Amino acid sequence: MSDARDAEGVDVADGNAEPTAPEDVEANVEAALREFLDALSESETYQRFVEADEALQEDADAMALLREYQQKQQQLQRGGFDESVMAELKQLQSELSNNETIQRQQAAQNELVELLQRTDDAISDEIGEEFARSTGGGCC
Repeated sequence: MSDARDAEGVDVADGNAEPTAPEDVEANVEAALREFLDALSESETYQRFVEADEALQEDADAMALLREYQQKQQQLQRGGFDESVMAELKQLQSELSNNETIQRQQAAQNELVELLQRTDDAISDEIGEEFARSTGGGCC
């Protein structure tokens, strides 16, 4: 049996006019998804991200710096603008940008996001609408 099908899922390669059962289509999508995920997990981009993220998780100084930065951000959000907190936040931001482990993880994450964006664009082009668009979320 061939993989060539028309828009309605009818097998056109061997002249068979039988539509594909929805369950078969779902199974094909699931199989293609698994194949994509396998390919993604084996990609250099993903491997660099995993390695950089693991290195970050193992770097106690970098993790402490990130936690301190996040705490200062929350303090600023909760307490409103405070010049001293803002100055501390800027100093921490400078330290973050000088930390090699953090910068490596951020660069690897950006590369992975770019790869996934290109994937989203390719799927969107193929189906004729935005694939991973936000629908606004929320239940109410």
